[in-house]
Amino acid sequence: MTGLIDAQQAKENVNDSFITSAQRVIEIEASTVANLATVIDEHFSKACQLILQCKGRVIVCGMGKSGIIGKKIAATLASTGTPAFFVHPGEASHGDLGMIQTQDVVIAISHSGRTAELTLLLPFIKRIGAGLIGMSGYSNSELAQLSDVHLLVPIAQEACPLGLAPTSSTTATMVMGDALAIALLEKRGFTAEDFAFSHPGGSLGKKLLVKVSDVMHATDQFPVVKESTPIIEALLVMTEKGLGLTAVLNDKNTLIGIFTDGDLRRAINKKMSLQLSVSQAMSVNPKTIHATRLASEAAHLMQEHRINGVVVLNEHNAPIGALNMQDLLRAGVV
Repeated sequence: MTGLIDAQQAKENVNDSFITSAQRVIEIEASTVANLATVIDEHFSKACQLILQCKGRVIVCGMGKSGIIGKKIAATLASTGTPAFFVHPGEASHGDLGMIQTQDVVIAISHSGRTAELTLLLPFIKRIGAGLIGMSGYSNSELAQLSDVHLLVPIAQEACPLGLAPTSSTTATMVMGDALAIALLEKRGFTAEDFAFSHPGGSLGKKLLVKVSDVMHATDQFPVVKESTPIIEALLVMTEKGLGLTAVLNDKNTLIGIFTDGDLRRAINKKMSLQLSVSQAMSVNPKTIHATRLASEAAHLMQEHRINGVVVLNEHNAPIGALNMQDLLRAGVV
């Protein structure tokens, strides 16, 4: 029994050790990021201005872990309105330097500011005439001295207890890159719709780009009956089109109601004759949406009013189609 207790205690001690280690890492890195806000100054503004005035692309360079962070920064810039891509310093020394042109701006990342593969490129970047923004942890580094603008990314300590693995430094660099990207986004007036155009395959792109007209059922797929149509015939139209609803129009082809599966159940519960006109069983003042609106707005309308379908109107408020929640699910809007 004592052996089992000792084993359990040992397991708890190991778990406590893992938790303590994780908490220490998070606290160190959180402190590093918090301190980063205190060093944002006119150099950051100059870096933003340099990028805004750039007629070409932003090229991000970095080795090792800095390179991995650099790829993320380039991707974030590109998706938020600043054309950017990553160039590996090692490959740049063997031909890829040709990707950098006079009208470009280079963001060079090195915590020490003296990474050999990167510093080797700096004179050539200067000779090309491209703008150079350096990111390092030391204001007296070679990278800082050669940069047109230097962004200081200082750290008190790495979260690694050996002080070797890039941890706090890479986190702080990534945050600095995010700060650049978002500051530029706000200055450019970059919108959610602009963002969606960079993400057409994602759920956000579908929510912001897909319009009602893209997913609605129109023409011969649009279930519609006249107000004098018997309920039984309206049921057949609704069944044939498979939307669980049909629009109801008057003699002037104006929308006056909608007949749904729910209306049919209520009519049956009331023991209404199916030969009565559909106008006696329909729902009046149905929810509608214009064809030019976003499909995500149609989803919100249905969810808000707990309905499964809506009638679609054109610019003259004439009914031209319908859609239901299944259409939006298939389109990936919800």
